[in-house]
Amino acid sequence: MIQDQVDQIAEKVVAGIKQKLFIPVEASGRHVHLSRKIIDILFGEGYQLTKAKELSQPGQFSCVERVDLIGPKGTIKNVAVLGPERQNTQVEVSLTDAVALGIRPPLRESGNLAESAEVTLATQLASVPVKAAIIAKRHIHMSAEDAQWFGLSDKQNVCVEVLGTRPVIFQEVTIRVSPHFRTFMHLDYDEANACGYQKGTVARLVRK
Repeated sequence: MIQDQVDQIAEKVVAGIKQKLFIPVEASGRHVHLSRKIIDILFGEGYQLTKAKELSQPGQFSCVERVDLIGPKGTIKNVAVLGPERQNTQVEVSLTDAVALGIRPPLRESGNLAESAEVTLATQLASVPVKAAIIAKRHIHMSAEDAQWFGLSDKQNVCVEVLGTRPVIFQEVTIRVSPHFRTFMHLDYDEANACGYQKGTVARLVRK
């Protein structure tokens, strides 16, 4: 009886250590964040985005609404809109998406729209060109508690091994720390496909 209790405690300890050592990974597909101005144009003045599903980060959600991305060489239809609305519109695509659209977006951290590429957003109601397209740098959203555990700081770049079916070590992974974050690594679909990502994939920090 006592041994069973000891074993149960040991299992919980090991599970807790594993949870701290490994970081859950999510594949982030192409999507857009919309400002109030652009929402009014695309969906009508005063329109409120409709929440479809909560995302891993607190307060973030996918919307029922979708938009088309139109570039010089092609169109990508039915692109996800993420809420809540933002101060600035941002379009996040992969390099593969960029080639299909015929644009050259820069590699940037989310929120940095310097020299971003122009793409047209369209709905059945309207269309509008926006200079807002970027390829998001791979990054880890990290809670303040986990950042302290790992000994990491906001904006720090690290090496991370993603343990998919084709494990890959990614360099220059940006740590983004906030007390409002839950710890998840985000890859775009190009990166996710390269490492054989599937649901439940985890990553670990690689110490230089």
